[in-house]
Amino acid sequence: MIEMNVKDMTCNHCVGVVTRTVKQVDPNAEVQVDLPSKRVRVNTSRSFGELAKALGEAGYPPTAA
Repeated sequence: MIEMNVKDMTCNHCVGVVTRTVKQVDPNAEVQVDLPSKRVRVNTSRSFGELAKALGEAGYPPTAA
């Protein structure tokens, strides 16, 4: 399980972009997003670095939680 803070996530559109981006890296990932706390939990076999790179390129750079 990877937990990340995504401070640039401000609306449901952002949640959708973050979710789709994670799914592009790992189509089998389970993604849980808590918009009020700006926290994303991902059950994946991929690394934080892989997800962080993709999310950063999508405009939502995460930090480790």
